[in-house]
Amino acid sequence: MIVMKFGGSSVGTSDKIKRCVGIVKKQMDKRPVIVVSAHGKTTDNLIGSAKKALEGKVEMESIRAYHQGIAEGLEIDMEPVNPLIHDLESLLHGISLIKELTPRTLDHVMSFGERISSCIFAAALVREGIPAVPVNSYDIGLLTDSRFGSAAPLKGIEEKIGKSIAVITEVPVITGFIARDEKQNITTLGRSGSDFTASIIGAAIEAEEIQIWKDVDGVMTADPSVCSSAQNIPVMSFNEASELSYYGAEVLHPSTLVPAMAKKIPVRVANTLKPGEPGTMVLADSKLVKRIAKSIVYKEDLCLIHIASPKFNSTTKLLSSTLEILNQHDIGIHIAATSESSVSFVTNQSYPEEVLHGASTDLQQIGAVSIEKDKALICVVGEELKGNPKVLGDIFACVGKAEIKAKMVSQSASEINIAFLVDNSQIAGTVIDLHNILIGV
Repeated sequence: MIVMKFGGSSVGTSDKIKRCVGIVKKQMDKRPVIVVSAHGKTTDNLIGSAKKALEGKVEMESIRAYHQGIAEGLEIDMEPVNPLIHDLESLLHGISLIKELTPRTLDHVMSFGERISSCIFAAALVREGIPAVPVNSYDIGLLTDSRFGSAAPLKGIEEKIGKSIAVITEVPVITGFIARDEKQNITTLGRSGSDFTASIIGAAIEAEEIQIWKDVDGVMTADPSVCSSAQNIPVMSFNEASELSYYGAEVLHPSTLVPAMAKKIPVRVANTLKPGEPGTMVLADSKLVKRIAKSIVYKEDLCLIHIASPKFNSTTKLLSSTLEILNQHDIGIHIAATSESSVSFVTNQSYPEEVLHGASTDLQQIGAVSIEKDKALICVVGEELKGNPKVLGDIFACVGKAEIKAKMVSQSASEINIAFLVDNSQIAGTVIDLHNILIGV
């Protein structure tokens, strides 16, 4: 058996859904289990509708018309979807009446995207002669805690999920992203939740492979919008995927792959627009290539905060005091550096201005504070970096030649990444130059 997950943009129109159905038809011999996201931008639209309802405005026409248009394009009946549309409208009216939108209610609102999508996708398969049935993930045993908006699966649920799927004779089209807690409240799994669902289900059925279908060419050696010579990475390790995601790559969210990696199930990222291409295979263990690294990624719009504090005579005290203040303001950090009398750290500049200002004011109790905005972290990633002392010289020779002043140089203990800070305006030039030297064309 295999798991095939189709993302929101891949099922955003009737033509795209037809393409996905064609992909499924070609792999019917592998007994596919389908996981779907909500169509297109439906989740964002549902959130917007919930917020409008909070203001007393119930707006359903655009949501209804969008899904009606998809159904008409697929030449399928809207009848299975209409009860869901009705229930959603009733829920929005309830929000407008009580003037309250809790995280629990918002999860319930968002769930309609995947529930409608699974009905439409299953009907599209049936239309093409493939027996299929929509399945709510919580009905087959996907239970979570009650952290609405970012729920975590409960331990020991895989056995029930596996047994539930085993008795389904049709192709199951399962809702991604959503689940239920033990009180039967609908929950959502947070960022890349449908990938997480696919991974959980893949582990539960001990799948041969989990396929994550998107509208991109798998994981790339660089951002193709910045570096035109970027290439697909055929194979990479889970650890490499984790580092790439942390430093800005958005194709995969590695924490969602943990259930699959625990059972050493390969995860393939493939492009629905190029179904014949292999995409990227993520494996539990690494596979080295004849390059200096696998990919160069970046995380932009960051700020560098530096605290100089001669009054502290202990690096430990200085760092712990700084982290305590940041924690009080709920500010995370990407990398940090310390000396005997100073500490520097990189964080997002997207925090509300009052949050950064409040943290800066409190940090001034420790020492002099300076903030530099519009920064970016550039990161070179690859198992090939291990035990290669020459690569540091290559990287900074390249940076120096381009007259780029790099700061906050960092390498993890695993030795599979090297990161440093530059200005936002230097992202493109740095990525292109490093790609030419470290990866080539």
